[in-house]
Amino acid sequence: MTTTETARPAWLDGVNPVTKLVLAVLLSVPLFASIDVTSALAAIALQLLCLPLTGLRLATVLRRLLPIAIFAPIAGVSMLLYAEPAGHIYWTFGFATISDDSITLAIAVSLRVIALGLPTILLFGGTDPTELADALAQVAKLPSRFVLGILAGTRMLGLFLDDWRTMSLARRARGVGDRGVLRRFFSMAFVLLVFAVRRGSKLALAMEARGFGSGIPRTWSRPSRLHPRDAVALFGGIAIMALALAAAVLVGTFRFVWS
Repeated sequence: MTTTETARPAWLDGVNPVTKLVLAVLLSVPLFASIDVTSALAAIALQLLCLPLTGLRLATVLRRLLPIAIFAPIAGVSMLLYAEPAGHIYWTFGFATISDDSITLAIAVSLRVIALGLPTILLFGGTDPTELADALAQVAKLPSRFVLGILAGTRMLGLFLDDWRTMSLARRARGVGDRGVLRRFFSMAFVLLVFAVRRGSKLALAMEARGFGSGIPRTWSRPSRLHPRDAVALFGGIAIMALALAAAVLVGTFRFVWS
């Protein structure tokens, strides 16, 4: 007799997707109150400590966070060059000035971009789009036509990626896939646009035929409800933000964004 091991569900899987949306707001909006390095680093560290609750591997999170980490310094360039100079001035050219204060602000803004993107990766990295649609329609009370349209569009993204990959392999098999990078990109993008229009028309017609455009209230095969775990998750998000901002106040680096 053989037994098969089943993957143990993560704690966050039992949290309603609408609660995850609210939690993402709680973990991001308070960070706009201050521009400092301490609160951003504290928020990132506390969020990473919650990684076991998400069921995601650290390597997966870091891989998904890599594009944000690469482009985060771009957000700090304006602070680096045009922030009000303070402390030692290292370089000046016209209106651009690099000083101790501008370097600190640039680092703080870059870290804040990462701190704002990390909750989305942790909260929705393992969320099923269908469960999210069920929650938006049943808990958030959004119009079913709007929710199901977004769900159908989300499901189509995977098909577009497959179409792009298939076209790339087909062009390479014909010997035309290794030259003219820009011309190949725009030609494939145009073909993909044609596919999207045709597929969207067929999808809209199919949805209308199944009564998605009627005003009759819809029923749902999978109910979506709130549970005590959702309150615990919200309390945890509030605690994370309170600790992050409190750390900045205790260290003395808290700085109102309008200051």
